[in-house]
Amino acid sequence: MGGSRRVIVVLGYSDNGQGTLHPICAQRLAHAAQVATDDDVVVLSGWARVPGSRPEAELMADAWTGRSRELVLDPDARSTVGNAENAINDVYRTRAREVVVVTSQWHAPRAAAAFRWRLRKTGASVATTSPSEAGTVLDWWRELLRWIVLPLQLATGWPVHLGRRH
Repeated sequence: MGGSRRVIVVLGYSDNGQGTLHPICAQRLAHAAQVATDDDVVVLSGWARVPGSRPEAELMADAWTGRSRELVLDPDARSTVGNAENAINDVYRTRAREVVVVTSQWHAPRAAAAFRWRLRKTGASVATTSPSEAGTVLDWWRELLRWIVLPLQLATGWPVHLGRRH
């Protein structure tokens, strides 16, 4: 595929194997549907945290109502750094000039840092966009703790997990 200039990566949020989209994931997906165009490649990223359950990427694909040139499922990424690493191939394949990461407001700064670091050699710029939900105090604290391990993840690719969500 040539000519696509933007890849939109929608980051999942765990439902803990319930088989439904977590409300936060549903908000991210709905927001992505609002910003996506017919020319965009949309990547739905999220794994199955509970063995035998469906990956978040598949659950999002079932609920996708937005437009896109192509819908890509990434059911393998286990962390934000993994989301960024897996996006590299889509960026090169589509010759994208921009990657838009759709995630929650409290997660967006760290997601942007991870994507910028991993995609730094692609020539693509990275932006984030978020639904208007603010997150809980626990979300913000958990995110603060994850900033501590981000350099280790970026240096090693190790999917460090603190808690059940990314």
